[in-house]
Amino acid sequence: MEQLDKQQLNEDSCHTGSDRKSHHSDKTKSNLVSRLNRIEGQIRGVKGLIEKDTYCDDVLNQIAAIQSALNGVGKLLLEHHMNSCVIERIQEGDNEVIKELMITINKLMK
Repeated sequence: MEQLDKQQLNEDSCHTGSDRKSHHSDKTKSNLVSRLNRIEGQIRGVKGLIEKDTYCDDVLNQIAAIQSALNGVGKLLLEHHMNSCVIERIQEGDNEVIKELMITINKLMK
């Protein structure tokens, strides 16, 4: 699993205010889209396994792999978010971002 380097994280930035957007570098976007494409393929594969009446344990193992892959995407996005958007907003005096971040982390940990 490729980790985003600190320079790449610092090059990406987020807008604050009503027009909040993430500005991922092309490398970051490519990495995330590639991972999501693989996950999408895995999901189609699981659907095929179910349609073919594959042994339940084999299907469950594939589902576990998909969940792990999704967690990896979530971790990369969270790392980027914390190292760019959250830091920027704190530096701008917007401490509400901490509450928002905690809500997001709690959702990811469910």
